[in-house]
Amino acid sequence: MEITKFSIDETVVKQEPLTHVLEQNGFVLAGQWDYERATYDLKMNSPEKNITYYLRLRGVALEGDVDKGTGLMQLLPPLLGKHYYPHGVEYGDEDFPNNVVERAERVLQKVEEDLEKFKEEAQS
Repeated sequence: MEITKFSIDETVVKQEPLTHVLEQNGFVLAGQWDYERATYDLKMNSPEKNITYYLRLRGVALEGDVDKGTGLMQLLPPLLGKHYYPHGVEYGDEDFPNNVVERAERVLQKVEEDLEKFKEEAQS
């Protein structure tokens, strides 16, 4: 599910503060990156058996190199996904409990606020 309620998508920010802010909010970069893109995931456990939800933020380098940590990143719309054991994560038209959607929205609001001071640096 694409979350379009926030203006976080299309935010342009340097990679280093982006990674720092997202890690402070529970996201993990792990190995989901290449030279032009980075994907940050926040795992949200569920009381449902074998179900885990993921909030995903993706960024594309407008300049610089993600591999070297020098990317100027533009964020894409956040995604909310549901992991089905053992098949994988689906980000399409899944059915999400209200508490999961609300938690994702609270996290995105916080990330948006935390990134605000870095957006101006990236545009100068």
